[in-house]
Amino acid sequence: MPGRNNPPLPTRTHEQSLELRRSATEAELGLWYHLRAGRLNGLKFRRQHPIPPYVVDFYCAAKKLVVELDGSQHDEVVDHARTRFLEAQGMKVLRYWDNDVLQQTDAVLEAILSAAENRTLTPTPLPAGEGL
Repeated sequence: MPGRNNPPLPTRTHEQSLELRRSATEAELGLWYHLRAGRLNGLKFRRQHPIPPYVVDFYCAAKKLVVELDGSQHDEVVDHARTRFLEAQGMKVLRYWDNDVLQQTDAVLEAILSAAENRTLTPTPLPAGEGL
């Protein structure tokens, strides 16, 4: 692709993201309806976005914001490691249960919007005595 800034994704990661889009859960489809096309305060979200070695459910690059939906298949230990990895990359990770997305959609959207609006992308200052 001309003008592409990012290296191509590993084939396996790309194929995995496509398969996840095809097999979206009811909660993912419902939340995607509200996040797509800038419907949430003009924020652009991507669905099943690869951040190797992971594929996150929703990602807003402008705010470095990841939204993950957890269903019964999720493992807390694996999810915690995944969240730590993403946070180490400078991303804010929000997690919601599928049932909360389906039953309390407005509250979830409000929380996502609040996290996006309060997201500062300036670097954390160095501890005293470090740097210049």
